[in-house]
Amino acid sequence: MTMTPTAPTPVADTAAVRFAVRALPWAGERPNELNRTMAAHPLMYQELPYEPEYTIYNRRLTPASLTNATADEMYWKVRREVILRHTGELPVEVEGPDAAELLDRVCTRRIAPMRVGRCSYQFACFEDGGMITDGVLVRLAEDRFWFVQADGDLISWLRAHASGLDVAVRDPRVWVSQVQGPKSLDVLAAVVDGDPPEPFKYFDAAEVSIGGQPVVITRSGFSNELGWEFYLRPGMDAAAVGDRILDVGETDGMIITSAEVFRARRIEAGLLNAGSDFDETTTPFAAGLGGFVDLDKDFVGRSALVDADQRCRTWGLEVEGGVAQLGRAVRPGDGGDAIATVCSSGWSPFQQCGVAIVRVDDPGLTPDLRRTLRVRCVDDSDRSARLRTLPMIDPERLIPRGKLVDVPEVPDGPLTIGT
Repeated sequence: MTMTPTAPTPVADTAAVRFAVRALPWAGERPNELNRTMAAHPLMYQELPYEPEYTIYNRRLTPASLTNATADEMYWKVRREVILRHTGELPVEVEGPDAAELLDRVCTRRIAPMRVGRCSYQFACFEDGGMITDGVLVRLAEDRFWFVQADGDLISWLRAHASGLDVAVRDPRVWVSQVQGPKSLDVLAAVVDGDPPEPFKYFDAAEVSIGGQPVVITRSGFSNELGWEFYLRPGMDAAAVGDRILDVGETDGMIITSAEVFRARRIEAGLLNAGSDFDETTTPFAAGLGGFVDLDKDFVGRSALVDADQRCRTWGLEVEGGVAQLGRAVRPGDGGDAIATVCSSGWSPFQQCGVAIVRVDDPGLTPDLRRTLRVRCVDDSDRSARLRTLPMIDPERLIPRGKLVDVPEVPDGPLTIGT
């Protein structure tokens, strides 16, 4: 029998639709080899009850939304209590006698000062100084590292520059989850088998036992809140670890969250997202990351960066009563052509305003609270906006270091603006 499919209603503008990956039951259909490009986190089953919609990140699935909480509720959870999030971050293993030398070739900061059991924020650039991706480098041994990268193809770049070196670059099939929020270290103390690591300072790494499984943990995260991450290796009982953490964490209010939990929070914190807040056309200086470039060492892209404009072009944006559209949405206060690109945007329930990360065309345009701009918002209104320095909250980053206990009160009045 021949079946004529019903033609879908055409959509002229793809900007008018959104795209997501759904989890569907597998009923023995014919195999689909393309599924290999969408690897699933081993703890994804904890998300499935909440109608997840996934996006692709490092060819891995990571939840864009869940139905167990709104974006604002997730925001308050990470700021006031504790959350669990399974990420699409990709650890790349670099191992061998010349591991540190390879990383020194590619990264913009020195590797030698890193001790075993420590982490370092790092990124890599192309020859022309454009950024590839960033991430957290973990030194597991003198000759073994994990570069826990954001979205992007770093593994190919590392292999391309490993010629002549005694080093292996591989995907260790490790998965990353985050426990973040003011109660996160309380959860850690409760879930480990025995005593938690001491000391366990910001950007420390350690191995502990959770649920009878050896687990690498780091004092890091993508929230600028107190927090830690854990790494699930092949062959271990991932469910024993994940269920232990979630069961114990629920007593402190822990919930599973999606990428929505960090959107406004990481914008406020000035934590940039690879691919949107910077890309291969952006230098570290333009991205506001010049402090992480050591021009006294040699690395790929150094020659271009020596001659590059070292002024910052990336700032925060505070929007009065609305959420900025992405793209060329920022104009002068008195009208005219666009002068900045909105790279990331959201609503801050704490600040009760829209927040965004923008890249200005003119590096001479810097934050000045006396200067009012106009921004096109998602409801098609034009609203007042002002550039802000980053981070907007906790400028000295004392909270993730454990040097400031800041559990904000929920403001009176509505927590959302509906758009």
